[in-house]
Parts: sequence; structure tokens; C-alpha cells
Amino acid sequence: MKPRISTETPDPELVQRAKRGELDAFEELATRHEQRIYSLAMRMLRHEQDAEDVTQQTFLSAVEHLDGFRGDASFSTWLLRIASHAALKVIRKRKGLAIVSLEEATEPSDRPDSFPHPEFIADWRQSPEQLVERNETRRLLDESLALVDEKHRLVFLLRDVEGMTVKETADALSLSESNVKVRLLRARLQLREHLTRKLGDPETRIEGGHRQHD
Repeated sequence: MKPRISTETPDPELVQRAKRGELDAFEELATRHEQRIYSLAMRMLRHEQDAEDVTQQTFLSAVEHLDGFRGDASFSTWLLRIASHAALKVIRKRKGLAIVSLEEATEPSDRPDSFPHPEFIADWRQSPEQLVERNETRRLLDESLALVDEKHRLVFLLRDVEGMTVKETADALSLSESNVKVRLLRARLQLREHLTRKLGDPETRIEGGHRQHD
């Protein structure tokens, strides 16, 4: 008798059982990771139907290529990589772009020496730990993240939100590791400036290099 599948069954065991043809093992994996994949797709695409399509395509692709999963990275990271590729196809299709490496579309502004000086600076009235406890912080983060340039936002989502390594992020987006690092820094700077406009202390605000007096 084969062992019972439960929510306590670790991913590697489920993957091996799914490779042997146990459908319920893959169904458990899908249930376990579906929300995370959908959340990533939604943040990348900001469109519910597209996010749902990418989520479905991710798991269909995972089923088709499961035998090729070697376990070099975690199963969740492998799924995130598949989802990233699927979402990028949607983004490029929207823009009428060929499905090419994002590296080919690298702009001169992706050089480390081209970072713009922040236009808006202010001390934060609360520490990051205090901000996390505020109910509206997640909403503000999502709103601010939507304002970050798309190519920088995608790197931020995979590296900082999903916790992928620089190499994994580079592989998922077909970028060099150095380009990932540059875009990540730019994303963090943009995000901090957007959040500072909402969370910064008005009494310490500096805009365009001049202190503001309310």
C-alpha cells in the first residue's frame, strides 16, 4: 500500500510520486503553490484573466516537463521560473515585441553610473517594522510597486518578493546577473521614493533638492 498523501508530505516526495504517475501527488503540489503563482502573475501583469491564464499554463507546462525537473532548485522556484516566462510572453505580446531575451533590450540607463538622484527625500515617521504592522502598508506597497518601471519591477518581484537568488532571477528573465543587480537597485530606489511620498514625515521633506515648508 502506497503512503497516504497529506499536507505534511514534503514537496520532493510529492514530485517523485508525481513522476511515477500519481495524479493526486501533483494535485497536492498544485494546490500548495497555486496562490503564490497567481499572486506573482497578477503583480507582473495586473490583469486577472491574464494572471489566471498564466497560472493555468504554468501547471500545464509543469506536468508536461516534470520528468525534466532535476531538483537543482526547489520545486516552487522551478514553478516561479515557468510562470515568469509565461508572463513575459504575455507582456511582449501586448507590446507587439518578439519573444527575445530581455538582455537584448537593455538600455544605457541600466548602467550603475546612471542612477538618477531622488527627487523626493524625507525621513520615515515609523520604522520599517512598524510600517509592516499597519493594515494599509500592503496596499501602499502594491500601489507603489505598480509605479516602478516594468523591467525593474519584474526583477524586484522575483528577487525581493519571491526570494529567488540573483542567478535564479537572471535565468528566469534571461538577463545577466550583473544586469539583475543593477535593475534591482533601481527598483528599490524607485520604490522607496514612491513610498516616501506617502509615508515620509512632511517636516523633513526635501523635494528637488529644496526643503519644503508646509
